[in-house]
Amino acid sequence: MNSRPAPFDELDRKIITALMANARTSFAEIGAAIGLSATAVKRRVDRLRETGVITGFSATVKPSALGWRTEAYVEVYCEGAAPPRRLAEVVRNHPEIVAAMTVTGGADALLHVRARDVEHFEEVLERIRIEPFIRKTISYMVLSHLLPESPEAGASQPAPEGM
Repeated sequence: MNSRPAPFDELDRKIITALMANARTSFAEIGAAIGLSATAVKRRVDRLRETGVITGFSATVKPSALGWRTEAYVEVYCEGAAPPRRLAEVVRNHPEIVAAMTVTGGADALLHVRARDVEHFEEVLERIRIEPFIRKTISYMVLSHLLPESPEAGASQPAPEGM
């Protein structure tokens, strides 16, 4: 990966916008829309991938189709100052945690959790709570997505079997 910042212009922005809307859009289609050849678009996409601007391509899938029928956000409150590195180790051990971040405010971290059902969610919550540095959690169950086309409304992996 190149450590030098890559030039990023309006054509790059248009290419990225097209790929974010539909990553399966062909280079020829993108090129026709922005006034470049398919080859020129491919070169730019390759450069954007090499420099880490584009980090990957994925499919967004309806979570329930993959077995994820329950979703929640969990605020995590730690005892003392839990380093983000330690929190990252913990969340990586739970495939049900699809996103995690440290946050400002009262909580130390916010977790986005998907589970097969409420019982499975409760199991996940108990596994999180056994960590010795976690003081408490507050959960918010998702009832519906107000922006159903957002990445948060989709799933990136199937529900684990037998958990």
